[in-house]
Amino acid sequence: MIRRTLLATLPALILSPRLALAAGDPIKLRDLYNKDLSFSDLALSSEGGRLTVSGFMAPPLKADSVFFVLTKTPMAVCPFCEPGMPWPDDILAVYAKRVVDVIPFNVPITVTGVLELGDAVDPELGFYSKVRLVDASFARA
Repeated sequence: MIRRTLLATLPALILSPRLALAAGDPIKLRDLYNKDLSFSDLALSSEGGRLTVSGFMAPPLKADSVFFVLTKTPMAVCPFCEPGMPWPDDILAVYAKRVVDVIPFNVPITVTGVLELGDAVDPELGFYSKVRLVDASFARA
């Protein structure tokens, strides 16, 4: 009986991260990483797919941009990273579908976009990122 129950529920347990993503429930930035700062199974399985992440908009690096940084906690100054430096696990580069209407840094937001993993440098801003959401939209939480 126990074995039968386990076998019946195993597919649901394996697919549960995907089901949560499919439902559009926001994840937290920390859900993208393991403790050793490698990408989590959730991040690896979601690469190329759309997901929603909650956080705060850091002040944009320049006006009239489609780019901003999503942070775990409110930040009055945008964190800027250089290639070769450790990538913090509490920020996410976001490339929006349209020019960003700035939301105050202390107002929670959700961002939905296509997850990209791997090192990249923005050709216009020089911003280095290890993880990004592209083709993104955002709203107050």
